[in-house]
Amino acid sequence: MKKIKKIAKKRNKRIIKKAKKNVSKFPKAKVILRFAALPQATDKFIKVGNRLIGHDQPVFITAEIGINHNGDLALAKQLINAAVTAGCDAVKFQKRTVPVIYSPEELAKPREVNKEILRNAVARGVLSPEATARLKTSNFENSVNGDLKWALEFTKDEYDEIARYARDKNIIWFASCWDEEAVDFMREFDIPVYKIASASLTDHNLLRHTRAVGKPIILSTGMSDLALVKKAVATLKKDNLGLMHSVSTYPTEPEHINLLSIHTLHNEFGLPTGYSGHEVGISPSFAAAVLGACMIERHITIDRAMPGSDQAVSVEPQGMKILVDYIRLWEKAKGDGVKKIHEAELPVIAKLRRK
Repeated sequence: MKKIKKIAKKRNKRIIKKAKKNVSKFPKAKVILRFAALPQATDKFIKVGNRLIGHDQPVFITAEIGINHNGDLALAKQLINAAVTAGCDAVKFQKRTVPVIYSPEELAKPREVNKEILRNAVARGVLSPEATARLKTSNFENSVNGDLKWALEFTKDEYDEIARYARDKNIIWFASCWDEEAVDFMREFDIPVYKIASASLTDHNLLRHTRAVGKPIILSTGMSDLALVKKAVATLKKDNLGLMHSVSTYPTEPEHINLLSIHTLHNEFGLPTGYSGHEVGISPSFAAAVLGACMIERHITIDRAMPGSDQAVSVEPQGMKILVDYIRLWEKAKGDGVKKIHEAELPVIAKLRRK
């Protein structure tokens, strides 16, 4: 296998070298050069649970539950079920330490919040006594930003139940941790991989703190150019690291998606490289897999019309299943690139060819 990888790597370098010579001669040579650099099988991979993630492995598909559970454990389980039915490899949550991430001024800002989310938060006991009293006396009308932020965070007991449920469903679960305390919180659950959100790429204290855990890390690269990604990779080191091309607009317009950045990241760092999408629909995410992404991540929701900032750019269960099925079909159909006569064609040759 190592010999095959070495040969493939040399061949890829030859193609790129030849394409570079033609850039000045042919206007479209730059495009050819980009496609010559399709991700190849490399020795770099990360292991998440029982899955190897790399460019010679099946695509690792994550359904990001994120905050689409709206603080409802039953809804979180429903989303896990949908991910399992779709054939996803993993589900991902988001963990924030509210007073660390948000300033008191930000938390105090008035905000209209769905009443069912607030009632559920009061029933769960995750709001302060003052917030609970304020909401109850105003019939849940007098809400602030902090009410929603606290409502969206699961407690340790709730994450214990999520861990048990995911284990019973035989699906990997992990989280993006937005601050150091969140990382420490997740250490108690021994999650197999940590996600660094695009918003945290420049938070080098968080990067170092996450690296110190010693688990694989997946880094999203939205809102970043190559220089910023290089600095983050230098802090995280290359061992046990994967990268995700992403564009942090919601929804992402097709002309902004820039899927060829998957190649740019892979060619620059030689790391397992994937795509985290926020577009409407699934076509660009499928195209990312065809272009060589070894990880695909999409938000999942039961209904895109549900309350929540990420719901509208999420994929509903049927769409997630179609995406997974398309990717698995592509993996079967892509072949090895050797043009040959298949055994199944022999009877057709005998029937149709004159010579």
